Amino acid sequence: MAKEKRQIIGEPMTDDQVKVFLDVAAPADGTPRDLHVLVSAYRGLREDDFVRFLGYFKAAGLNLNATDSQGRDFVALIADQRLSEPYVEAINAARA
Repeated sequence: MAKEKRQIIGEPMTDDQVKVFLDVAAPADGTPRDLHVLVSAYRGLREDDFVRFLGYFKAAGLNLNATDSQGRDFVALIADQRLSEPYVEAINAARA
């Protein structure tokens, strides 16, 4: 972790802290920005904060169904990870 990044454990995140994940730049590897933003938020946010983030993500007009060059969406990318279930449920609810 970068020294300038403060790890937040147990403290509620503000809306502005959650919205920061919307500003992630597109990766150089060609992954669609919308998918990269979702994965970055998944890696950096707790479950409750991720649910809040999805509201901002949708309000910004970003694509919850973005896929990579191999046709994998967010769920396909994280489904095999041990703690992914609440995040998969959250994105499926946001897609409904």
